[in-house]
Amino acid sequence: MSDAGEPTAAFAFASDDDAARGTGAASRPAGPVPLAERMRPAHLEDVVGQDAVLGRGSFLGEAARTGTVPSVVFWGPPGTGKTTIARCLAASMSGTFVALSAVTSGVKDVRAVVDEAQSRRRAGGRTILFVDEIHRFNKAQQDAFLPHVESGLLVLLGATTENPGFSLTRALLSRLRVVVLVPLGAAALSTLVDRALDDPAHGLGGRFLLEDRAREALLDLAAGDARRALSVLESASSRAIGRAAVSPITLDDVKEAAQRRIAAYDKGGDLAYDALSAFHKSLRGSDADASLYWAARMLEGGEDALVLVRRMLAMSCEDVGLADLHATRVVLEAKQAIEFLGVPEGELALARAIIYLAAAPKSNAVANALGAAHDAAKRHPDLPVPLHLRQAPTAFAESMGHGAAYQYPHDFAGAFVAQDYLPPELDGARLYVPIEVGDEREIAKRIAYWQRLRAAAASAKETT
Repeated sequence: MSDAGEPTAAFAFASDDDAARGTGAASRPAGPVPLAERMRPAHLEDVVGQDAVLGRGSFLGEAARTGTVPSVVFWGPPGTGKTTIARCLAASMSGTFVALSAVTSGVKDVRAVVDEAQSRRRAGGRTILFVDEIHRFNKAQQDAFLPHVESGLLVLLGATTENPGFSLTRALLSRLRVVVLVPLGAAALSTLVDRALDDPAHGLGGRFLLEDRAREALLDLAAGDARRALSVLESASSRAIGRAAVSPITLDDVKEAAQRRIAAYDKGGDLAYDALSAFHKSLRGSDADASLYWAARMLEGGEDALVLVRRMLAMSCEDVGLADLHATRVVLEAKQAIEFLGVPEGELALARAIIYLAAAPKSNAVANALGAAHDAAKRHPDLPVPLHLRQAPTAFAESMGHGAAYQYPHDFAGAFVAQDYLPPELDGARLYVPIEVGDEREIAKRIAYWQRLRAAAASAKETT
């Protein structure tokens, strides 16, 4: 976007020289351009690592071959080729490619693109609109596309790192095909690295040799992200310049270029919720090592430690329940320690609580009981409260029999007396069924004892 807010100019596709080279990148703007951008493929056949969606007989491959690409949203992690594939698809179509970023654009920019598209259509042309980070548009901005996608005025190609089912409106999503891209494997990344090392026009021109250990480290650091791999390679090559006619890029060069691997994590995004889900499931599955790993991943990604504590508190109630009566207390102690000490010191208390929860006996009886109670309340929402359980704040209420037959448990041995507390229609209902594990064994024994007393009282009542 220009300062004046005009739509981004149409993208200029591969030059004749690029096309002849076969793996040519699209034409580049003047000035210092990052290696990752210089090496961006201009043709679908040069895109690697996404065979499932671009391979022989695939929907996108056929669409590109026939030039009949529909409106699509590409969903995948950073560096998996969303923008590249969109541009390559547009290059296979007759039309003008326009790119917008949802980070810097708004409804005004979309309207300007639509006006230009209408003028272009009157002249017999077609408009392919690419919107990067499309999930950042709000509902009103997304709705602005609807009539123009539906009428065919725009072929919309969107890119998002967020789950489209949550981040896009239902109306817009119904008009788009969702294409899921995956992190690139080691073989695909290695292919891209070799291209960059060898390419004489846009790459490093064969001036560097990537040592084996350096390659392994580079591919590991990239974590499936092509842009990250090429960015680290470019920085590492700048350290190796001049060592020899073909300068070796060493493991130390790669490590220094990478500095510190930033955790693949997006606070508030899909990766954050996926990591939190993995953390909870690892705790539930009694795997302390996995629980600690996912916790560290989130903390390294900048997550607030109290986010983890809140999930742990919920987990202690849902998955430990009454099997360990100390579980919730241990989590709350971690919360206090983090608030008092801050991080990183407070993380020790967090780790202590994580290990405790993972090692604790597990019971979902509390969660099941709550679900059963809600179900009973929904099925029987209007059952009257039994008279003996009603309050009697007035003489009139007493005259109606409210509370008259109530028996005060503390007047009986063991503070227990067999009387009905449920409406007659739910007589005998068992909502809470304890699991005989950990501390819940003792609870199960007490409940079984009271059930025997109730059964004996009911039997005695029948015989009288």
